[in-house]
Amino acid sequence: MSRALLVIDVQREYFDGAFPITHPDGHLERILSVMDFAAEAKIPTAVIRHHQPSPDSPIFQKNSDMWQLHAEVEKRPRQVLIDKQLPGSFTGTNLGDWLRQIGAEIVTIAGYMTQMCCDTTARQAFHRGYKVEFLRDATGTLAVENQGGKVTAEQLHTATLVAQQMFISEVIDCDAWFARCKTSE
Repeated sequence: MSRALLVIDVQREYFDGAFPITHPDGHLERILSVMDFAAEAKIPTAVIRHHQPSPDSPIFQKNSDMWQLHAEVEKRPRQVLIDKQLPGSFTGTNLGDWLRQIGAEIVTIAGYMTQMCCDTTARQAFHRGYKVEFLRDATGTLAVENQGGKVTAEQLHTATLVAQQMFISEVIDCDAWFARCKTSE
């Protein structure tokens, strides 16, 4: 089965801006290793970048420093760069068209944030008939406190992964994904 890697929102906002990702340890290194593996294995890769619709937004403002891709992601090979304005990478973008053009049957999710854009994109992919692989150690999040409550980054990450594994995605780690990709070559 043909797969595509989706690298979601690995932007400076998550390192130097308002939302520093803290969990799991080594998240960026694993995202980069997944991208490197995909390039070597000729797995098509889409890098997805978020911006807020309002030009006055204090976060993810298009063309701002914090909107830029992380420098290490920017310099790695990709087949397509997709800009989005909502959590789901399919909404208002050409992602679905690109996946059909390359004949993808499986999408692999990596990036940020586990519970927001990664979760939404995985659900959208599943609803469109794709098999979804959700990389537990190449997605990441941070602690959140709001009107809904307070959770640690680890709690939020784990809860999202558990929900994904229930019906939407197959949650696996990078090593399992590398092995799977090598056996399907």
